[in-house]
Amino acid sequence: MFLIIGYVIILAASLGTYAVHGSLAALWVPMEYLAIFGLMIGGFVAGNGPKALKGTLGSLSLAVKGSKYNKALYVDLLALLFEILAKVRKEGLMSIENDIENPDSSPIFSKYPSVAADHHAVEFMTDYLRMMVGGNLNAFEIENLMDMEIETHHQEAHQAPHVVSKVADAVPAFGIVVAVMGVVNVMGSVGQPPAVLGKMIGGALVGTFLGILVSYGFVAPIASQLEQKVEESGKIYQVIKVVLLASMNGYAPQVAVEFGRKVLYSTDRPGFSELEQEIKNRKG
Repeated sequence: MFLIIGYVIILAASLGTYAVHGSLAALWVPMEYLAIFGLMIGGFVAGNGPKALKGTLGSLSLAVKGSKYNKALYVDLLALLFEILAKVRKEGLMSIENDIENPDSSPIFSKYPSVAADHHAVEFMTDYLRMMVGGNLNAFEIENLMDMEIETHHQEAHQAPHVVSKVADAVPAFGIVVAVMGVVNVMGSVGQPPAVLGKMIGGALVGTFLGILVSYGFVAPIASQLEQKVEESGKIYQVIKVVLLASMNGYAPQVAVEFGRKVLYSTDRPGFSELEQEIKNRKG
């Protein structure tokens, strides 16, 4: 939503202010637009493999979507973790075997649809709960493994914003290429009247204008939005990590979820009493 609002402001500030003292028709040079976007798409395809292309295209919609990572989601997540750990403390680790093997049909997970909808987070959680049930790894080993998996997720998720950022960096240069092509065309027409040459030179400069505008006004904001979405998406794994590790180190469920609450961003973090009351309400 904010991306669209930003685009409107950018267009108003650039084309709107230009229209006050110039003709927008002078900026309409279709071949310049075709060349810029063709070079941009060609550079995108040439510079990336199939996996990066597919991942980037699949991530573009995230730039215009609102974030699902908010206080309500994290309250649900902490309440879910509390309920699982409370069941473990009361009935033993084997009591959650069915829940972690089939989370889609688990009575506990079904109470928290916002968390259950995040399949990657659920898989991360259930995988390490399964290791805890197996009892073959200590907390130090599981923490190292969690860190490596989170780092792998971090690197993979950053691929799309990195690719889009590279495209943004290249577009101004493509604009210069198009402008130079236009100047070459002008130099081949030096016998034309000044009015004609002026129009041709203006058309050539549209390439530079378009390259810079598209890069910094349209493509770079997408990379920035994707980068922010990636950072937001990684926090849920950190919460799960610290809660499970706290439980493995012998802390009670109430204390373990407090570890998870503390690692949240201040804008998404519920208060201590707020979380405690939410958990009590859901228990009873």
